[in-house]
Amino acid sequence: GPTRKMPLTASAMDFFQLFVPDNVLKNMVVQTNMYAKKYQERFGSDDTWIDVTLTEMKAFLGYMISTSIHHCESVLSIWSSGFYSNKSIALIMTQSRFEKILKYFHIVAFRSSQTTHSLYKIQPFLDSLQNGFDSAFRPSQAQVLHEPLIDEDPVFIATCTERELRKRKKRKFSLWVRQCSSTGFICQIYVHLKEGSGSDGLDALKNKPQLHSMVAKSLCQNASGKNYIIFTGPSITSLNLFEEFEKQGIYCCGLLSTRKSDCTGLPPSMLNNSATPQSRGQYRIRMKGNMSLICWYNKGHFRFLTNAYSPVQQGVIIKRKSGEIPCPLAVEAFAAHLSYICKYDDKYSKYFISHKPNKTWQQVFWFAISIAINNAYILYKMSEAYHVTRYSRAQFGERLVKELLGLEDTSPTH
Repeated sequence: GPTRKMPLTASAMDFFQLFVPDNVLKNMVVQTNMYAKKYQERFGSDDTWIDVTLTEMKAFLGYMISTSIHHCESVLSIWSSGFYSNKSIALIMTQSRFEKILKYFHIVAFRSSQTTHSLYKIQPFLDSLQNGFDSAFRPSQAQVLHEPLIDEDPVFIATCTERELRKRKKRKFSLWVRQCSSTGFICQIYVHLKEGSGSDGLDALKNKPQLHSMVAKSLCQNASGKNYIIFTGPSITSLNLFEEFEKQGIYCCGLLSTRKSDCTGLPPSMLNNSATPQSRGQYRIRMKGNMSLICWYNKGHFRFLTNAYSPVQQGVIIKRKSGEIPCPLAVEAFAAHLSYICKYDDKYSKYFISHKPNKTWQQVFWFAISIAINNAYILYKMSEAYHVTRYSRAQFGERLVKELLGLEDTSPTH
């Protein structure tokens, strides 16, 4: 849960600034103004440009965040006369001023001569965000590694034409997270570029187990020695990775697929389906040290690799139609924790910022901001302030937008 106690009067802004404090926003102001100056030196002066202020930067973020609540396809719809127009917040800043800030917006204005990282324009922000996640929240023992749902708004996809879909650019990166499966709090983000130059790029490792192994190791680099139980999908699950994690004091439970998983070192007899028909709930087990390979039958064969649960401990899967189905405890635990993450995706994935910039670093930035707001709401729900106001996720987002725009009192309360 949360590592610090927030006051009863804590606002949405207070929770958001646990991850995106004023010093980070002030850096955005400095870097944006530096980039605007550099841009104008190169391409000609812009008489309409005035250096952005901290108040304007907060309003700029507020406008962008508003698209996560109202799901408008373009943030500029706020100033239009159409369905997504919002006169109450449109008066805070003119559309032309917003577009100027959007044009020059930067986290890092200049590339250092020593910089080789492709995400150098956003890495300082991601590092700051990670520090905020680490210091504000202590996760439960059970955690999940997966790719969260960050795709287009399903309503828009259902209504747009094929031509509009073709015009939209595919993402050039994959985003993975380590997530507390008890609360949904995202503990760590890992971004991997699909067009990485060099041998570690996603293209070089495409469809190979090395990529997912590398992703898992990066996401768990701060988890050593804490006795965490990590749940993984078929693309990450492998005997070599789990044995490596066990040496670091990290225990695992993963779904295994003969098609998607790295099955090196596993007995072939357990990877082939038995010829004799089986009844639901039957299972076979093979062990090597603490590692168990479980083949469980329920209208099909499901295989699990784990060193976190004893294979002799019994569990049960409850189905609405068929009732209770016996299974090893590892299978029950895996189903319970993965279903919680599915509920998180259903509830929170629709609150990702709708703005879709062309620049990859900006796409990553708005996804990271969306995750920070979801995390802020989770902390809010676990605080005493929630029992006073009881905002829904949409109401929390609306309050945050108003506070960023200066439409609500956000005077310090702690």
